[in-house]
Amino acid sequence: MSQYIQDQKKIRLLLELRRAGVTDTRVLSAIERVPRDQFVPDTFRDQAWENRPLPIGKGQTISQPEVVALMTQALQVSDRHKVLEIGTGSGYQAAVLSYLCRRLYTIERHKVLLEEAETRFRALKLTNIVTRWGDGTLGWPEQAPFDRILVTAAARSRPETLLAQLSDQGGIMITPMGADAWEQAVWRFTRTKDGLQEEMLWPVRFVPLIPEPGQQ
Repeated sequence: MSQYIQDQKKIRLLLELRRAGVTDTRVLSAIERVPRDQFVPDTFRDQAWENRPLPIGKGQTISQPEVVALMTQALQVSDRHKVLEIGTGSGYQAAVLSYLCRRLYTIERHKVLLEEAETRFRALKLTNIVTRWGDGTLGWPEQAPFDRILVTAAARSRPETLLAQLSDQGGIMITPMGADAWEQAVWRFTRTKDGLQEEMLWPVRFVPLIPEPGQQ
């Protein structure tokens, strides 16, 4: 694909994101800076700038850019924040967050996907990302508390273990949640001086959040 065609596709995608309600210019800038074509298998590179999810192996997908942008916007990340991501996948969402936060900790249960993501982070010189292979449902207690937590797989119920690692100083967690794929929605949990606030944001479909590392 020529650079001109790729640039045109990127511009069209950014316009779609604006129409979908992504108004945070920092988020849009991060989406523009991250080369999504480097986070998908070669066979799908010609579709990388389309507003759709794509398979990345191990039964996982790289999320639709619109979902990535809206969830990132809802997370309200600043460059002072320490962020935990559950579900590294291809590394695309992590790369977007790395341009917005101080430091990002990201966990992936499929070792091969994590190793591929780490290679991409090095190639893009993203030095504020720390990775772990393991069970994302356990979070990263040694590094808690986190100012922000983003979960990129759907929990069946409220993930209390992760919520316990959220800062009580205005911490925010964004997670898909639902009993099955047809009943999922994105939820935002916010810690305030009055306790934990929760709000359902919009319906969505994600792969399930599964405990224990997957097969290598």
